[in-house]
Amino acid sequence: MTRPESRRRPTVLAFAHRGGAYHPEVEGLENTMAAFRHAVSLGYRHLETDVHVTRDGVLLAFHDTVLDRVTDRVGSIAETSYAEVQQALIGGRERVPTLAELFDAFPAARFNIDLKSDGSVPALASFLDEREAWDRVVVGSFSVRRMRAFRRLTGGRVATSAHPLEVAAYVVVPSARLVRRLTGDHPRALQIPHRQGRLVVASPGLVRRAHANGVEVHVWTIDDPDEMHVLVDRGVDGLMTDRTDILRDVLRSRGLWEESS
Repeated sequence: MTRPESRRRPTVLAFAHRGGAYHPEVEGLENTMAAFRHAVSLGYRHLETDVHVTRDGVLLAFHDTVLDRVTDRVGSIAETSYAEVQQALIGGRERVPTLAELFDAFPAARFNIDLKSDGSVPALASFLDEREAWDRVVVGSFSVRRMRAFRRLTGGRVATSAHPLEVAAYVVVPSARLVRRLTGDHPRALQIPHRQGRLVVASPGLVRRAHANGVEVHVWTIDDPDEMHVLVDRGVDGLMTDRTDILRDVLRSRGLWEESS
């Protein structure tokens, strides 16, 4: 039996990618408490981040495998202790937050989490179990192996996005029924780019196939208002953006912004 076809939601999910990394007020402060606090102040309920684990097992909200690009320190996250990471500053002023700090600071938010390291897989599974926070997240990974391991550890309690092989099936298989047989009940959402080179990944056909199987389509990372309008017209369910101000304005102009209560 296939899932019922998704009904068009009255809003489009708006994800603050790394807290809204290129908003002028927080540029250079990606994945920091300041960036996420700014996104929440704009009305964002869905926060996108990444996770790594320190040498001593602390789960961090951080994108890169090393500190070098965005902090004033260098070194691999996996080979650095939490105490050492806390000495690093992003943008000269912001500490690298733990995932626990984000969950505590924004109790009404939902998190889209990208597994960026092998160690983050069991660490995130344990974190969600300890907090019984399975319904606050959608978890994804560009690694097929990590995604399969996370699904095994969480036993279907946590919503996950499609891994690359599942995305490929939705791109190349023209039948919704057949692609459902190939991917099973695993992905709750396809989280994909609009285009990959010349290939339109988030095509109208893919959106139709996903919706026929009850799977949402979230597109990253969209900062151009015209492209946002195109994708909304195509029927996507969510957009991830670094320009949280632009996406909010576009969705508000179309009556699709999820106003905070």
